[in-house]
Amino acid sequence: MNAVGMGDQGGRERGIDRVLKLFSYLNQHNEPIRVAELPKALGAPRSTIYELVRVLTESGLLEVSGDGNKVFFGKLMYLYGVNYLRENEFIRKGAHEVEQLSKTTGETTELCVLHRNKQAIVHTQPGSRPMRISSQVGAQIPIPWTASGRLLLSHLEEDEIRALIGPEDLIQPDGTEIDVEDFIKDCINARGRDVIVTSGLINSFTQCLASPIFGVSGKIEATICLVLPIDIPLEQRDTLQAALIASSRRLSMKE
Repeated sequence: MNAVGMGDQGGRERGIDRVLKLFSYLNQHNEPIRVAELPKALGAPRSTIYELVRVLTESGLLEVSGDGNKVFFGKLMYLYGVNYLRENEFIRKGAHEVEQLSKTTGETTELCVLHRNKQAIVHTQPGSRPMRISSQVGAQIPIPWTASGRLLLSHLEEDEIRALIGPEDLIQPDGTEIDVEDFIKDCINARGRDVIVTSGLINSFTQCLASPIFGVSGKIEATICLVLPIDIPLEQRDTLQAALIASSRRLSMKE
């Protein structure tokens, strides 16, 4: 195991760091990656990375494509995720609420959390519209792009919010830039709100309604969201908003 930096205390720390960097790299790209790209991407020797991939593949944590050129997460990762979902009551109830809200409204619904400096979608259920608005479980989205992001950062001070946001997070898919000071104001204004709405940030044809889910500490731990067509009638949106707020209150553990 010395080839992957697991020989002594210092080596063990370096080996763990490389494993975590590898997992983070795969997760960020959300698709199989060429093994040949990894040494440069992770800043480690080619022989070390190839041995690391071999060990993790044999353990079931990674899987290599049939031609041996690409690598991604393995079946064991999925099993770990299933166990996490089974044992985490908050996520389990949130997933159930997402499915129920989508079923009753016919709209795409998401459960989102803050993961480091990104918004992560931990569960989603597509709506029943002919042209479906889809989202992907595991997707990590720049915080300024979303209504949820404004709620998830609403408890922070201005300097704390500014420290979390990188310049690349402010560039929207269409190339326009979000003003960081305007975003910070949005976060502060989100405090105490039952719902936050953003329109046309990720694309020009959707809007997002997000409601906070509070933990026992009174802090926002997650959000439940509806992703709607941007031209939905206001009266219909108000009805959907009321259903969304009711869902968030059922999930909240705030006293």
